[in-house]
Amino acid sequence: MTNKRGVTNKANSFGGLSGAIIEPVTFGGSIMMFIGNTLLRTVRPRMSFSLFIKQCEFVGNQSILVMILAGMMIGAVFGLQFGEIFRIFGAEGMIGAAAGYALSKELAPVIGSFLVTARSGSSMAAEIATMRVNEQIDAMRVMAVNPYNYLVAPRIWASVVMMPLLTIIFIASGVFCSFIIGVVIYNVDLAVFFDKIQWIVKPRHIWEGWKKAMIFGLIFSSLGCYKGFFARGGAKGVGRATTEAVVLSLVTILIVDFFISYLTHIMAQDSFL
Repeated sequence: MTNKRGVTNKANSFGGLSGAIIEPVTFGGSIMMFIGNTLLRTVRPRMSFSLFIKQCEFVGNQSILVMILAGMMIGAVFGLQFGEIFRIFGAEGMIGAAAGYALSKELAPVIGSFLVTARSGSSMAAEIATMRVNEQIDAMRVMAVNPYNYLVAPRIWASVVMMPLLTIIFIASGVFCSFIIGVVIYNVDLAVFFDKIQWIVKPRHIWEGWKKAMIFGLIFSSLGCYKGFFARGGAKGVGRATTEAVVLSLVTILIVDFFISYLTHIMAQDSFL
């Protein structure tokens, strides 16, 4: 006798497994095609420079205060935590170096991109999704206005350009607060503080943070625009697209950050050997 229930369960399991593999690959391919189409429409027709500047002001200038506040708080917390650890070994002068190293390579680009994703990435998704459900994007096509060139390209390029600058502000704010904590609470000598930073933190560490910031800017802006561009279902669809864009951006940034850090570590070992 044939166990139809067993066959059905196996078929369902196979279907679920294939769906779990095919759907992410399909989604990744759609994202790559979306980005490729956007990059193509950046130069043909040429992207409006005024729209690019407007998005730079939105992504960058309006996020400065948030980045400064977050950088100061994280730098202060790092100063306190590192100070307690280094005090055990009599190495309080390493507070600034440790904070600068961690901020430059990891915390500034990752946490900074989280903040800008929550603020700007969600706005990109919501704004474009609203235009989609209200059929304004279709109206653009009727008027011979390319929506990729008008809506998507300025946002993506502005995010890629502004994230490294915001990362520098984040690092500077964090190191400044760790300096205040080190000097005021742990009596670190001013010359020792900056000497240790120059000894530990190299220009390549800051450059690594910049590269991550550019990649993360591309990630959250692309996902935000993509989810908004293909939103469906009225007001509920706008909310769903915004939520999916933010959550997916945060998870993707963490995953990509791990692989970038791992590859950087492997390359550093190879160069050392």
